[in-house]
This record gives sequence, C-alpha cells and structure tokens, in this order.
Amino acid sequence: MNLYNLTKNKLAQLKEKPFKLEREIQHFFEQNMLEITGLKLVKSEFVIKGKRIDTLAFDNQANAFVIIEYKRDKNVSVVDQGFTYLSLMLENKADFVLTYNETLTKSLHSTKVDWSQTRVIFVSPSFTENQRLATNFKDIAIELWEIKRFENDIISISPIKKTRAAESIKAITQQDSKIKSVTAEIRVYSEEEHLQGKSDDTVELYHTFKNAILNLKDDLDIKPKKQEIGFTNSGKIFADVCILKNSLKFWINLKKGQLDDPKKMSRDVTSIGHWGNGDYEIVTNDTNNIEYILFLIKQAL
Repeated sequence: MNLYNLTKNKLAQLKEKPFKLEREIQHFFEQNMLEITGLKLVKSEFVIKGKRIDTLAFDNQANAFVIIEYKRDKNVSVVDQGFTYLSLMLENKADFVLTYNETLTKSLHSTKVDWSQTRVIFVSPSFTENQRLATNFKDIAIELWEIKRFENDIISISPIKKTRAAESIKAITQQDSKIKSVTAEIRVYSEEEHLQGKSDDTVELYHTFKNAILNLKDDLDIKPKKQEIGFTNSGKIFADVCILKNSLKFWINLKKGQLDDPKKMSRDVTSIGHWGNGDYEIVTNDTNNIEYILFLIKQAL
C-alpha cells in the first residue's frame, strides 16, 4: 500500500521507514495495545517452560488469552510456532492465570477463562506467500497482522484477511498430533454457525445490515465469536451483532457519553451484563431505521 502526503493539490509519496528490530515493533504495540487491538496487556517477555512469549494479552470480551509474536524473519513457519504456543498454553493454564493475577493484581479463576477462544497473532512488516497460504484456514486460531512505518510518523496496520474460499484445517489435523490436540479444544467460530437455525427473514435482515456496515469504510471485516459477530476496522472491533430468533442485537463500541443519539434509540448497558463491546445496545427486527442505525455505528469508526 502506497501512502501520499497532499500539499496544495500536489501528491508526494511517503517513504517507508522500516523497523530495524523486532523489539521496536513490540514496544510500539505494547505501548498502544488497547488502541490497536482492544486487548489488555498482561505481560511482556513471558517465559514459560523455557519458551519466551513476546507479549501476553487478554481479550476481556471473549475472556480469553491472546499470544502476540513479532517477526522480521520471513523464513519462520508461523503455523508450527503458533500451534506450539497454543499447545503450551493449554497444557499450562494455571501458569497463565497466575501470571494474569500477579501482574494485574486481579483474581481471575481458570474456570472463567474461555480457553476455546485462545488465539495467536503474528505481527510483521510483511509475510511471505507461503506464510499467508499456511494460515489461510477459516478455523485456524492464528492471525497475521502487517505493520509498516512511514516518514512523518505514519503507521499502517493491516490484519490479513482470509480468502472467502478458505478451507477447514480439520482435514489435516489427523496428520499432526499437536494440531489435533489444539483444535480439539480451541474453536474458531463461523458466520454460518450463527445463522444456523434462523429464519429466512432473520438471515436476510442480517445480511442487509452486514453489507451496509461493511460499506461504511474500506477494508472493514467481520470476526465471528462465540456469542456474537464482531465488525472490525484494522483488526479492532467497533461494533458487534448477536443474531436472535427474530431480530438483531447490536452493540456499539463507545463508552457512555460518547454516542450522539438524538432519537434515543440505543440503550445504556454500562452496568448490565452483555456480550458485545461498548456501552450502547440497539435491537431491531426490520430495516426501517437502517440509515439511522448506520449513523450511530459509524461514530465508532
């Protein structure tokens, strides 16, 4: 992706200023963890069983740990390393929970962690075609994020999308015991699962809203989770939807007091238990107010 600076109607291409060290990328990510990913930083340089995890983070909405690794070496197999770390976590759950509690001074219990939503994120200035193909499975708990730095302190962060034709990794799990054990416990949820058993009207309503939301801006995507589907902007969730029997329930990822809602269509769920991100909830069973709902959701972008 080329970036340009516009001055008096003249375009000047911004030159890339590559990160010299993995540590530079790691420091930047950890200092801006919540803003970039929506995740909570737990510990940097977490060592367990002789292996070093660059960054250990926690997804408060999914109640799951996330491992983040930073790469400049293009010859590394991200799949092998990713499954090694996932296996390491599942075999040492108590150590991860203990580290969370000691570092953040919390009292998280292992039974409250949704280990099925554990995932690994690899962050690199670029990935090879082989690395992209190796992770292009719709149900693999490994994500690739590209980060580039340009002059004028411009940073570009782009999670790599899986292709629509991505197959299931289950076809090859029987060939690798480590992958088999990990995929037996970790789930990557799909859009199809959320739509299963819903009426044709509800499915059509969902697709109408989904397409409208994804058209609000370039490069938006969806991220199916256990209870809801997240809408992401550069990997960070800005809204969620839960597909109910006859309606859709949206959450807008803004804090209380940040949403401009003159029609008072949203509900404040600040102190109410809910699945999605943010403090605002909207329920709809038709498209009568779709333009207004899009106006509300767009404020989180």
